Amino acid sequence: MIRQGHTNGQAPVNRRTPAASGRSPAPAASPSLVTRAVRSGLGADTGHRAVMPPIHLSSNFLFDSPGVYDKYDYTRSGNPTRDLVADAIADLEGGCGAVVTSSGMSAILVVTRLLSAGDLLLAPRDCYGGSHRLFTAEAERGSYRVQFIDPTDPAAVGEARALRPRVIWLETPSNPLLRITDIAAWARLCREIGAICVVDNTFLSPVNQRPLDHGADLVVHSTTKFLNGHSDVVGGAVVAADPDLLEEVAWWTNAAGVAGSPFDAYLTLRGTRTLHARSRIHEENALQVVAALRRHEAVARVYHPSLPEHPGHEIAARQQSGWGSLVSFELRGGREAVDAFVDGPECFALAESLGGVESLVAHPATMTHASMDEQAQAEAGIGMGLLRLSVGIEAAADLVADLERALCRVEAAACQLV
Repeated sequence: MIRQGHTNGQAPVNRRTPAASGRSPAPAASPSLVTRAVRSGLGADTGHRAVMPPIHLSSNFLFDSPGVYDKYDYTRSGNPTRDLVADAIADLEGGCGAVVTSSGMSAILVVTRLLSAGDLLLAPRDCYGGSHRLFTAEAERGSYRVQFIDPTDPAAVGEARALRPRVIWLETPSNPLLRITDIAAWARLCREIGAICVVDNTFLSPVNQRPLDHGADLVVHSTTKFLNGHSDVVGGAVVAADPDLLEEVAWWTNAAGVAGSPFDAYLTLRGTRTLHARSRIHEENALQVVAALRRHEAVARVYHPSLPEHPGHEIAARQQSGWGSLVSFELRGGREAVDAFVDGPECFALAESLGGVESLVAHPATMTHASMDEQAQAEAGIGMGLLRLSVGIEAAADLVADLERALCRVEAAACQLV
């Protein structure tokens, strides 16, 4: 992370003296988040003064004497490359620090280590399928209790106040229906009842939303997604507002052995440098994709926070700095329509994950949320005709043309069934 006063990240030096220019030089402004993200880790190599930081692949580090060492002893416990990306992510989110883990799910796992047997976790009904599976399995084995709610329902606040949970888990926008939850309102409730407010910010990244600014205690990321941005790394991160919470999460990360690898950390750090630029194109393309879907007869409904009719649109406008590039939609015709849509797209690859430079299409019911039983899917609003798009940074015209061809296949398949 670039610190105030370091030569990296500062404006070029004006070599004219005050006497020569006739005035004193203006004080250097603090670099913006965009600049800090681009320059994260630059100049960290003190050995050879490389511009880009090296990858410290060593699993262990030298001791000065038995029990005496400098900052690092073993990479599971700490690694200079991993620390660079942790600092960068914490800076982007506005936290006091971050822990980098081996996957998004291991990031979720170490946060749940804050719970003890008997403690209650409240989580959204339509959270990510992997989160739902973990929470349910841990509750079944008695690690803690879990109850799934609709945090967008005003009545849920009173329910939560009565239940007195230890952790309230938010996912906004939610996966896959992009429901919007008021982070500030839930954070206030958490402070009132002594709960920990955790927000999964994977769908937006800190470019478009910073939950800690709205009162959240912890932010979770699958760094596999937007932060890395190239679909070649699996990783996770937990960012904390409070040093004590950070220390506890870091302890569990080390104890459980789920810290991220140095090489994955290096690639993720490289990805964060282009995060702002990528996010801008992602969203520009997504808005054109939304417009194309809305005007087609084969589409029954489009889910995207930019739409005025989208539930939570006004909250999103208040707490987000961008609409994001995940788009979900319902096809008329159910599973048969889905099969026709995914039969041969050129720009939208049928695959799980999201946030990469490439565009993807997923069928939540059979892919990302397949671990949820039929009742849980129904309660979450996940039907067989639902598709989720992760809109990439290809040419928008190509993406729209590919969608229109896919929707034509849907219409042709429907005509054959008549």
